[in-house]
Amino acid sequence: MVSFEELKAFYRGKKVLVTGHTGFKGSYLTVLLGLLGAKVYGYALKAGTDPCLFDILYGSGVSSRSETQLHVRLPGGQSPVESISESHIADIRDMDELEAFYNRTEPDIVLHLAAQPIVREGYRIPRETYEINVMGTVNLLECVRRNPCCRSFLNVTTDKVYLNEERPDYAYREEDKLDGYDPYANSKSCSELVTHSYSSSFLKAAGVAVSTARAGNVIGGGDFSPDRIIPDCVRAAVSRRTIVVRNPYSVRPYQFVLEPLYVYLMIAMKQAEDPSYAGWYNVGPDTEDCVTTGKLCDLFMSSYGEGLRWETPAQPSGPHEAGLLKLDNGKLKKTFGWKPVWHMDRTVRAITDWTKAWVQSNETANEELIRQIHEFMLTGSI
Repeated sequence: MVSFEELKAFYRGKKVLVTGHTGFKGSYLTVLLGLLGAKVYGYALKAGTDPCLFDILYGSGVSSRSETQLHVRLPGGQSPVESISESHIADIRDMDELEAFYNRTEPDIVLHLAAQPIVREGYRIPRETYEINVMGTVNLLECVRRNPCCRSFLNVTTDKVYLNEERPDYAYREEDKLDGYDPYANSKSCSELVTHSYSSSFLKAAGVAVSTARAGNVIGGGDFSPDRIIPDCVRAAVSRRTIVVRNPYSVRPYQFVLEPLYVYLMIAMKQAEDPSYAGWYNVGPDTEDCVTTGKLCDLFMSSYGEGLRWETPAQPSGPHEAGLLKLDNGKLKKTFGWKPVWHMDRTVRAITDWTKAWVQSNETANEELIRQIHEFMLTGSI
């Protein structure tokens, strides 16, 4: 398993382009890369929620304007860390703008997180979902094809890319068929195929290592997205309301946000050093941490306290959502000697600790986030 010191030695001074850096995972990723000493260049739309983790980390309204040299304060009076060299607010569907930014920054590593990431939103705006998730990927890969300055490209997709037959006791493997059901899932399946085609047709010959990472459901403090269970729990807890759970018996591969981010950084590093590592990887928890939505709410309520409770709507409504989805993480373990670091009870406690810190102040929340990063690294000996 790659150590944190190995990551630091590799990323120190590297120019890393992160698309979708103003989002939930992207915000955490910028902090991690800053601690590793990388030069981060972010390209994204303004954050889609208010509040948003990016503004909590870097300052009010920063997610809606382009800025340079954004810093995160460290606890204990330590000097602030420059986590972002340049934050560029623009649309990944704008090929001219994207290519100009890419050519000006000439990144060594590209981590592609920009997406329309909400299943129910995909039903509402299917065309826009495909434009962002498919043509956005095409645009970025075309930038790399025209100027293969980067040595390592990682496209972050989703566990929902598979043709999910909801078979009991079956976890999907990398060789299983891709065919997501809904517009979000299907657009991510298409993004996978586009990435594989560009790699085979152009980038491998140009010396650019390319992988895709199919991540399970990512949870953590600071997620305010609509139609996601943990943000719904947080909003209910803060406003002292009952948590509404649409599908309490749905099983998902939930994992703490730092788990996949560490994997993304590891894959991007290893394939840059040895292109034989390029490919596609499931990024998910072990079976014991694939829990129902109702169980996740129970864990949240127990950790948060204050008399919370949850209920299901009297008449559940909405578009189709899968009731069962699990990932097989065996390839990731075998290839890199990787294993998950935190189980679900510790993950949920991290979420409630961050939430209670945020209720106090943004500064307290940021200190808690940095503390969790350091604990996660120590726990996993990474």
